[in-house]
Amino acid sequence: MHFGLTEEQRMIVDTTRAFVETELYPHEALVERTGHLPMELIRELQKKAMEAGLYAANMPEEVGGAGLDTLSWLLYERELGRTNYALHWTCVARPSNILLAGTPEQREKYLMPCIRGETWDCLAMTEPGAGSDLRGMSASARQDGEDWILNGTKHFISHADVAGFTIAFLATGEEDTPRGKKKKITAFFVDKGTKGFTVRDGYRNVSHRGYTNSVLEFDDCRVPARNILGEVHKGFDVANDWLGATRLQVAATSIGRAQRALDHALSYAAERKQFGQQIGKFQGVSFKLADMALELKAAELLTYEAAWKFDEGSVTDGDMAMAKLKATEALAMIADEAIQIHGGMGLMDELPLERIWRDARVERIWEGTSEIQRHIISREMLRSVGG
Repeated sequence: MHFGLTEEQRMIVDTTRAFVETELYPHEALVERTGHLPMELIRELQKKAMEAGLYAANMPEEVGGAGLDTLSWLLYERELGRTNYALHWTCVARPSNILLAGTPEQREKYLMPCIRGETWDCLAMTEPGAGSDLRGMSASARQDGEDWILNGTKHFISHADVAGFTIAFLATGEEDTPRGKKKKITAFFVDKGTKGFTVRDGYRNVSHRGYTNSVLEFDDCRVPARNILGEVHKGFDVANDWLGATRLQVAATSIGRAQRALDHALSYAAERKQFGQQIGKFQGVSFKLADMALELKAAELLTYEAAWKFDEGSVTDGDMAMAKLKATEALAMIADEAIQIHGGMGLMDELPLERIWRDARVERIWEGTSEIQRHIISREMLRSVGG
């Protein structure tokens, strides 16, 4: 593993950071104040992101993306992660790579409009009664001739309000396992506007203002068999094949925000004076800065190593779980300590620290809670010794 960045990677970092600071930072206050990202602003920033070559950059070149290797993609995600989530996710969209698992017809209908910025995708897995235990989902689909009938409810579905379609994971049967019966899961494309498919407003969220969540309801919603993504009963297979790296994406965006918080803390510690000297020279502050830098570096190295191993074909679930766990917990610690160093001003909305602090909380929950990540890591360790 080489630690130096290539010239191309440095260019990706510089271009993305300049775009974030010039085009996205100026709109953070609006989104934070209103909790809303106007569509006219989205379209304006979308156009600029496309002109800068940043839109859908996670996609392969053959479908119009930038064709970035995993490390380059995460460096790009790190820079985008510095800003408000709604701004970078909606205006510099990265379509889910699970869309690449579709048939040629499905790619043309669902993937390509996302890459062109005409619409957005969303994934529907979580239910009110089934969070981490996706096999426990109750939303189901049954076959009826050439069609499937979908029923049930999903919630916490990110940006479903702007998405043109959802990829919904529903139970389509059961199988016997050593631990009892488990649901078989199938993934379906469901277009917005399909009869029996309703998107409702979700919950008011303390984290990531402007980045909405919705409740999806399926009430005898009929979709054709051609809308199945992958194979019947193989929804988990397609998810596992294509969605594992989303944990690395969360890690990378968390690192970006942690770096921004640390930068603010470092500058303030050098500028603010108390008792005749810079507060950064007091041990109570200097040790905080050292610990923050240490945690950030550890998170970066775990994330970049996982990215390198991903491209080498040797990454494990434990590698990605470690990166996600460390980065999200480091972000929480760094955001909290940055506020402590600033004192009362750290909680004022003149600075981004209170937002970073609030936004950090959800990172230890979505894409697998910290407890789930620890379970993945320990299970992999025990398996290696026959446990």
